[in-house]
Amino acid sequence: KSVDVSELRKSIATDASHCVSAILRPLCWITQSPYVFKHEYLNQDEFERDPLRARVFYWKRGFRETQVDTVVTKKDTDKVAITFNVTEGPPTMVTAVDVTQSFEVLTDREIARRVVLGANSPLNLIRLDSSRIFLSQALWDKGYADALVDTVITIDTVSKSATVEFALDPRSKATVSDIIVEGNENISTRVILNSLTIHPGDLFKRSELLRSQRALYESNLFRRAAIEIPRQNDSSKVLVVKVQEAPQREARASAGFSTVDFFQVEGRFTHYNFFGGARRLEAAAAAGNLFASSLNGKFIFKNTFENVRSNRDRYFAPTFNASLGLRQPWFKSYENELGVGLFAHRRSAPGIYVDRGFGSSTTFTREVLERAFASATYRFEVNRVDAGDIYFCVNFGVCDEGTLDALRRNQQLSPFTITTSINRADDPLSPSQGYRASANLEHASGFTVSDFRYNRATGDLAVYRRFRQRGTLAGHLRLGWIRALASTAGALGAPTDAALLHPRKRFYAGGSRSVRGYGENQLGPRVLTIASSRLREEDPTCVEGVPIVSCSPNVESLDRLDFEARPLGGNFVAELSAELRFPAWGQLFGAVFIDAGYVSQRTNPDLPRRRAAVTPGFGARYRSPVGPIRVDIGINPGLAETLPVVTDAMVDGERRLVTLTERRRFSTVGSGVRGILDRLVLHLSIGEAF
Repeated sequence: KSVDVSELRKSIATDASHCVSAILRPLCWITQSPYVFKHEYLNQDEFERDPLRARVFYWKRGFRETQVDTVVTKKDTDKVAITFNVTEGPPTMVTAVDVTQSFEVLTDREIARRVVLGANSPLNLIRLDSSRIFLSQALWDKGYADALVDTVITIDTVSKSATVEFALDPRSKATVSDIIVEGNENISTRVILNSLTIHPGDLFKRSELLRSQRALYESNLFRRAAIEIPRQNDSSKVLVVKVQEAPQREARASAGFSTVDFFQVEGRFTHYNFFGGARRLEAAAAAGNLFASSLNGKFIFKNTFENVRSNRDRYFAPTFNASLGLRQPWFKSYENELGVGLFAHRRSAPGIYVDRGFGSSTTFTREVLERAFASATYRFEVNRVDAGDIYFCVNFGVCDEGTLDALRRNQQLSPFTITTSINRADDPLSPSQGYRASANLEHASGFTVSDFRYNRATGDLAVYRRFRQRGTLAGHLRLGWIRALASTAGALGAPTDAALLHPRKRFYAGGSRSVRGYGENQLGPRVLTIASSRLREEDPTCVEGVPIVSCSPNVESLDRLDFEARPLGGNFVAELSAELRFPAWGQLFGAVFIDAGYVSQRTNPDLPRRRAAVTPGFGARYRSPVGPIRVDIGINPGLAETLPVVTDAMVDGERRLVTLTERRRFSTVGSGVRGILDRLVLHLSIGEAF
């Protein structure tokens, strides 16, 4: 009753026969083949030792009078069932924990954080030993590498109580006198010494030792990197860095396909020591949309021509993405890194847009604290979007021809960005304790040689706390704000007073890492689009000759599926989430969550201004080696909203976009049983939501 039964089972040698994997359990119901089922045999010698193992398990956790008996029941000619009957008995309770120092080095708060054995709890020897190690490490982190931590336990067997005393003797501070490098052949000793955060003359701290070892591995130059401290009795330490070098060059190639993007190929080359100095050169290129024209609509591939009304070739030409980057670590100092890069791309979404761009970037990064970084980036990009009116009308909020023509030209998108981040989480894939935070300030104007001009700020915070033994209570906050500068329209050559913002820089909500009761980017201001032919077909009053703007989008024969909701993005976003993750079975975890989001826009006063929602949900995670495989189901509130409707019409002999006079009351959720299923939004992904 007082211990984790699964841990107690692991402490004994005897085990029951079982399926080798939960995934194979259905097969185990059919067959007990050794390929899927593990047969455990009764080893009498080990079985006789198991009660002692269980008693030792309890002893270490403060239960010194535990008794364990066994019962063996014959089930068949060659099968037995084993029962371990445990009488735990009363624990030996800790009545007081005292920490003394020969001279004060650690504060009371630092001591309290590291002593994990508390008063009024069982005398857990594992927690006692952990406390001793944590106190020793805390002293080492202050430079007292030779500190002594003794423990004294006084036990009263009559009252079944104990007092614990930790005696700390920091002794003297230790410094690094010399660093010796061994095992390097092609990597110079100077490069290895530069990668270390600890140098001769520095205080010898455990934290710097671990940072140095991590830096060696992060350089990708070594298969193995160890920093050893030969036993030395004085306070002057000599460190020995032993390395085993890895190949300096790495190349990867991959190919794949999807039902929408057809075939893709990708290649990547990395040189981890380009001209020495651990300088890293990275070249990457990818091509997609291959064989689109011949595979479109065949086999498993989607027919995307149905979305294209003209100039099909531009949407089905190959797409690409290429980049070349060079990073210089230890730029003037170990904490600094300088990076420069070149990039070019051609992206497309059939029937919607073709996005072309090229440019360069420069980034300066400094590690201000351990796992806390600040960086400044300047990115210059020449961008051109070739798309129909609907893309610009929906994404930029303006539909006049003069502005549309201006937006189709080559434009410069060149922001200057300052970014800060700190990571104090205990695990990169599935954190259960600590926090992560980041902030981003972005400015684009004539000073940065940008046609799109704006100020933008974002902040992100995730906090994690352990819940019981293996559970996690997590919270997430995201804020974002952007404002277009008045000079944007003039720089773009657009005859409008509207606040023009590039869709890439707006804020969106909804999706697997956002408000999970909505699809990707679907929470926020939106407009509806519908084909003009569908309108005229269903509205009997909307015959040829009648202006299409007077057609009604609310005739009964029009279904919600006839309309496509297109997100506009916003100037401001706020998201708040809370999630409880709890163990279910083995590496399978369950989760319940609640997400809230708010998005507002000031781009166009004639379009919806804001949208907010709160969505609960539940899910499951399987903790695989590549990260949690996550299945989440968010519950959409099914709220209806009145939205503008955009369609196409012939104006002065040209097909243009127009907005209907009448708006439509729209909801993505139907009625009846179908409506219940419509409320469930499924998300599949790898990695936690935050």
